[in-house]
Amino acid sequence: MREIPLSDIQTLVGQEIGVSDWLEITQDRVNRFADATGDHQWIHVDVERATKELGAPIAHGYLVLSLIPFLAKNIVSYTGVSRGINYGSNKVRFTNMVPVGSRLRMRAKMLTCEPRGGGYQVVNEFTIEIEGQERPACVAEVVSLIFPG
Repeated sequence: MREIPLSDIQTLVGQEIGVSDWLEITQDRVNRFADATGDHQWIHVDVERATKELGAPIAHGYLVLSLIPFLAKNIVSYTGVSRGINYGSNKVRFTNMVPVGSRLRMRAKMLTCEPRGGGYQVVNEFTIEIEGQERPACVAEVVSLIFPG
């Protein structure tokens, strides 16, 4: 993981910041996400049917998206920060299915970083890759506000 002083954050614009460790997607994680969201569609939670019809149960797209903060903390830590706030997303695309048992990792690239409200508004492109697959699971432009402290 890279540690970067917040005062240097704007030097990262246009650069790949780094790549996270791999994370295995388990059926337990998928089931817990289904319980949390109420999305119990068979492609996610019916192991027997999903295996027969799809080869394996498939992780929810929003589960994959929700892993961004977890995977990001493996990539970079900004020092001198009091708080970071999720401001939203400009664009999210789910470009490949994630079968249970797959391993994911995330690649982060900073697209923009502008001063805003005493801090910075940062747009990162996060690409969540599936081990052994050419097409990623998800590509998302995520907007964050980061404040010194």
